[in-house]
Amino acid sequence: MTPRTTETFVHEGLLYRGCADYLAGTVPFVRDGLDAGEPVLVAVPQPHVELISDELGGDAGQVRFLDMAKAGRNPNRIIPWVLRGFVDEFRGRPVRIIGEPIWPGRAPEEIPLCVQHEALINVALADAPAAVLCPYDANALDAGVLLYTGRTHPVLVEDGERRRHPGYADPYALVALLNLPLPEPTAPAAELTFDRLGLAGVRDLVGDRARRAGLAPRRVVDLQLAVNEIATNAVTHADGFGAVRVWQEGLRVLCEVRGPGELTDWMAGRLLPPPDSARGRGLLLANRLCDLVQTYVQPDAITTRLHMLI
Repeated sequence: MTPRTTETFVHEGLLYRGCADYLAGTVPFVRDGLDAGEPVLVAVPQPHVELISDELGGDAGQVRFLDMAKAGRNPNRIIPWVLRGFVDEFRGRPVRIIGEPIWPGRAPEEIPLCVQHEALINVALADAPAAVLCPYDANALDAGVLLYTGRTHPVLVEDGERRRHPGYADPYALVALLNLPLPEPTAPAAELTFDRLGLAGVRDLVGDRARRAGLAPRRVVDLQLAVNEIATNAVTHADGFGAVRVWQEGLRVLCEVRGPGELTDWMAGRLLPPPDSARGRGLLLANRLCDLVQTYVQPDAITTRLHMLI
C-alpha cells in the first residue's frame, strides 16, 4: 500500500528491476491516487507510458500521461512546466506524480542536470500537497547514477520495502557539488567578444553558424532568442563584456556565453517569476527553447552553454 498524499510533500525514489517490478511499484501508487480522487500525472518515457497505461486498462483515461523524453528533454524544464505546472493547475488539492527523469540512454552531459533537478524538486515543491515517485532502473543505470537516488530522495522504495535514506543531502549543497567546469569544444568554434552594443553581432553569428549546421529556420530563431537573453544578462546586469562561442558537435549546435556575474539562487530558470517581476525570465526562456542548458558558476563569472538538436 502506498502512502496517500496529505498536506505535506512526499518525494520517493523507486528502484526497480524489470517490467514486473516497475509495474508493481508504480501502478498501486496510481490506483491509490485515483481511489482517493487525486489528480494523477505519469511523466515517463513513452515505452513506460504504454506499459502503465496497458496495466491500468480502463482506468488509464483518468490519468494524464506525458512522454518525459520529450517534455523533459531539457531536465531544467521539468520543474516549471511538468511538476509545478501540474501542482498549480490543481492548486489546493493533493496530487500524485510519477516522474522518471533518468533512463538508460540519457546523454552523459544530461545526467548532472537530472541529478540537480531531482535535488531541487525538494525545494520547488516543499509547500505542495504532492506525492512524487521517481523510478530508476537498477539493472541498467550506471552505479554512479544510482548512488544519487538516496541523496536526492528522502525515501527509497525497493522490493516493496520503503525506507528513509540516511544519505539524503541538502539540495543546495548537492547542486553546488555538481557545479562542474564544462568540457572544451571538440570541434572548431567561432568566437566573439561583445558588450551591450554588440548584441546584434552575437545574434548574427549564432544565426549564421546554426543555419550552416542545418538547423531548421524556426529553431534558428529560437536559438538566437535564447542566446540573446543570456548575452543580455551577461552585459546588462554586470555592465561589462561577454564572450560567445558557437560550434557543432554531431547533431547538436552549441552556443556558449561567458560573462561577469554571479548566481545567487540555484532555482533560477526553474520557477516562473511573479507576473509583476521585471526579471527572472531570461534563463527560463532559454530552458524553454533549448534542448539542454548547462551552467557553470565561478566566483566572478557565469558560463551558460545552450544545446539545440539538429
